[in-house]
Amino acid sequence: MKLGEGVEAAIHCAAMLAGVEGAATMPGAAMAEAFGLSPSYLLKHLNTLTASGILESVPGPSGGYRLARPAERITLLDIVLAVEGRETAFRCGEIRQRGPARLDASAYVKPCGINVAMQKAERAYRVALAEARLSDIVAEYVSDADPRSVAANCAFVERHQRPQKSSSTKQA
Repeated sequence: MKLGEGVEAAIHCAAMLAGVEGAATMPGAAMAEAFGLSPSYLLKHLNTLTASGILESVPGPSGGYRLARPAERITLLDIVLAVEGRETAFRCGEIRQRGPARLDASAYVKPCGINVAMQKAERAYRVALAEARLSDIVAEYVSDADPRSVAANCAFVERHQRPQKSSSTKQA
């Protein structure tokens, strides 16, 4: 199975946003810069994540993106399905019923064994992704990655996050 590179970008951006403090946001352009991606390409995926309820988009000059829910409640499956769609990777076209050797439809009462095997693999793949929480991915990175990489990424987030005023601190 091949996933689009948008999945990688979406997961990395969500992981980066897990490091944003409180109600702060991160501009899409900063995330595009961090990963060497075209801003317009990345914004397409950030908007998809927003529409799926994974990210929240805050408009305005100090706006940007932030996680819409805690990282503990976001799975890799959530992100993959948001970017790639809900359809299964394998879609059986019943080609066994085509061509010169095809038989009457009554010969194909049992499900196609190839389709059964592929759907079983799809279910296993989705279960594994559903078990992988964004918070666990981030925690593993922080504990296992080269400390220079962690420090550089934390500094990038700190430098580019945009604090947001909460409604309770606004003056009447």
